[in-house]
Amino acid sequence: MIGETPVYVEQQGDTLRVSAGGEEMARRYFALDHPLDDICASFPVDEPMNVARATCRGLRVIRQPLWECLATFITSSMKQVAHIRAMSHYLRRHYGRQVWQLGALELFTYPTPEKIASLTALDLRAASLGWRAEKLLATARLVASGQVDLEANRALDDASALAGLRALPGVGPKVANCVLLFAYERLRAFPIDVWIERVLREKYFARKRRVTARRLREFSETYFGPFGGYAQQYLFHHARQQKNETRRRTAQ
Repeated sequence: MIGETPVYVEQQGDTLRVSAGGEEMARRYFALDHPLDDICASFPVDEPMNVARATCRGLRVIRQPLWECLATFITSSMKQVAHIRAMSHYLRRHYGRQVWQLGALELFTYPTPEKIASLTALDLRAASLGWRAEKLLATARLVASGQVDLEANRALDDASALAGLRALPGVGPKVANCVLLFAYERLRAFPIDVWIERVLREKYFARKRRVTARRLREFSETYFGPFGGYAQQYLFHHARQQKNETRRRTAQ
């Protein structure tokens, strides 16, 4: 699903096959207009970045629908990918709108803020949201009531947009930067989660015993340049690849 539209996409070699009518939507969603060679050339020239750039060639930062991006990152806090997927599917199936079905395959839209706002925390806890249920509900009610205008953030500078997002329930620095990056297309935004914090400490501050979270944030905001969000994604994906490879070797 891209927003409210079902789109079939399959990569075959260097060709991307897209269902009829969805070509422009897929091109925008996958950010195929981003000048990837120029973006990668802007990365710092250091060993961790060089390795990540080489092994993750072709990785792009997608453009996600604004509310869906915000809501899914609120619910993703401290969760594994499989859990995040399961929560999203539950919310779609129970509170979204069915737009497509072929046999057993059904596709649903992500529930609107108005729909989420009409629910209770107990409803949302049924999706295994835990304490995130209250946060998502409170934010949905602010958006649905018009007290918060997410679209208005597009006109703000990065710092102001970040501050506006952080004022929302359940939105800390990491979630706010993720929304800036994936929904507002602020490509300098550099989200720092557990994976990236580990990468920064091990690869860039290995000789320093005490490095505060503030120092890591200040470093990432300047060192990785105007496409820091892309650099973050390359470092993040490479770190996950290494972890998975270590697990495979251990299992053998």
